[in-house]
Amino acid sequence: MSTKTIQGTPAWLRATNDRTALSLLLTHGPLTRNRIGELSGLSKPTASQMVQRLNEAGLIHAVGEVSAGRGPNAASYGVRVDRVLGIAVDISATVIAATLVDASGSVHPIVEIPVQRQAKGRSAVSDVRTAIDAACAANGADRAAVQFVCVGVQAAIDPRTDELSFTDTLPGWPRIGVRKLLEDSLGIAVTIENDVNLAALAERRGGAVADASGFALLWMGPGLGLAVDLGGTLHRGAGGGAGEIGYLPVPKAAAQFDPDADDLQDLIGGPAVVRLARDHGLRGRGFSSLIKQFGVEQVGKGAAPGPREHLIAELAPRIALGVIPVLAVLDPEVVVLGGPTGIAGGDQLAERVQAHLRRTSRWAPVVVASTVAAYPVLTGARAVLVAEVRERLLRDVERIATP
Repeated sequence: MSTKTIQGTPAWLRATNDRTALSLLLTHGPLTRNRIGELSGLSKPTASQMVQRLNEAGLIHAVGEVSAGRGPNAASYGVRVDRVLGIAVDISATVIAATLVDASGSVHPIVEIPVQRQAKGRSAVSDVRTAIDAACAANGADRAAVQFVCVGVQAAIDPRTDELSFTDTLPGWPRIGVRKLLEDSLGIAVTIENDVNLAALAERRGGAVADASGFALLWMGPGLGLAVDLGGTLHRGAGGGAGEIGYLPVPKAAAQFDPDADDLQDLIGGPAVVRLARDHGLRGRGFSSLIKQFGVEQVGKGAAPGPREHLIAELAPRIALGVIPVLAVLDPEVVVLGGPTGIAGGDQLAERVQAHLRRTSRWAPVVVASTVAAYPVLTGARAVLVAEVRERLLRDVERIATP
């Protein structure tokens, strides 16, 4: 075993102290040597030695000065967040979105790359490489500093076999060994995650359900998905296929809404929402355009119900039917309505669904609209990557522990 890993040795103590200092800088932002000493409980000389070692190793750098009263100003130090980078990627049927992620967790510009669903020459490697290059270019970042990528996909991922299923929106992607293929081809660590699971991570970290004991996120867009959070842990299923709720057969009660519906995708998926929106007077060329109109709040209380209100009234009982199987099996404290349809429907739709469930079923969950409206998949991927980038920087401390 290496000397630097043996507890109680000087090298171990240096590594422990330096990790503490770097952790403080990651948590609090730029700090002076004295402030690092105060927060760590270590002496000023020890704090100065930690800062010197981290600075010489290129892990931190001076970023400014802080007034020290009558004496000279004190230098403040921050983490070199450009040293290790990640790229968050969201691949949908029509767009690849990507953004840079660093240890600070700051939000960086997002790039969107239109793609053709059946475009020739697409592959997993080309999709992800294009996303990485575009995100780096948009932020002026060094491509060589990218060590991690987290990719959200509309598919189920079996962690045991590195196998993808339900891959309709990923032309050219292999079903077996995609993570290994990407890591070997790109030379970086790759995480592949279901897009709705990443959206659920975003809800847990900064949404309306941050303090809930558990919740279910019903994602409604062109397709349907479900993410289940059990006490802060995502339930992915034995083969990663938990949450493919669009394939769930509809109950007999759904015949009153659509006698031809065979599954939940037929009842509340994108094509069904488009049809209902047009029936109620909304006009648009496709799902995105109609959802944009649906998301416009009605102006003025007491006004006569318009297309939005009529559409909400018709969608709510359909959604409630889709939620009941989830309640029967998992009984989550909160149900979040997310995805384009859930976000566009907002609080009005959530309140209607909640009222319908409480009136017609044995369950009484709280139903809320997603509060992570902008790029929820990228937001979840960013959370994954911030943790990975920070851990890599902290591990780098061990490299400087032995003189």
